[in-house]
Parts: sequence; C-alpha cells; structure tokens
Amino acid sequence: MAFGIKRQELNEWKRKIDQGEIAFLTHYWLDDRFPDCTTVTKVGCLDLDQLADWGKRYGLRKEWIHHRKDGYSHFDLLGERQREILLKEGLFEQLRQKDKGTPES
Repeated sequence: MAFGIKRQELNEWKRKIDQGEIAFLTHYWLDDRFPDCTTVTKVGCLDLDQLADWGKRYGLRKEWIHHRKDGYSHFDLLGERQREILLKEGLFEQLRQKDKGTPES
C-alpha cells in the first residue's frame, strides 16, 4: 500500500518521465512481502532502453522493470539497494525521506 505522497510530487515525476528524463519518486509503502521496508523509490523513464541502461549501471536487470500501459514504467528500489542508489545519484532529500521511515502527520 502506497501513502504519504503529494499529488504535486507525483505530477512532477510524471512530467519528467514524459520529457524523457530518468525520474525518481520516493514514497512510504507497506507490503507484507517486505516487512523491513517502509519506503520504495520508483525510477521511471519513457524510453525503456534508456531506463534499462540506467539500471544496468546499478546491477538492475531490464526484466525487473515494472511495465505500465499508462507509460510510467519503472524500477522499484527497496532496502539497502535503494539507499545505495539514492546516495550515488545525489538524491539526498529522497534519502532523508526514506530514512524517516514513516510519513509526517
């Protein structure tokens, strides 16, 4: 279940994807399959070859791309891999959000 995301953040992520950029969106998320994870970062791009090439730099397989009919296909980053990639990408604000672990009231 996703929560703690603002419409403006989602729209900005979609805008960047629509413009062909690699876009990052970190939000709070709970799933019983991953009890130690409280956030997920979605990394999307309109150009799936570009997205696959980006993921390859971090050891992500193109088969792991979540293909969406709406054009917002993405990788889901979780746990330590999420932290590692956010650090390498210099996305410190998203990393801070991840480290909070729960949404603000």
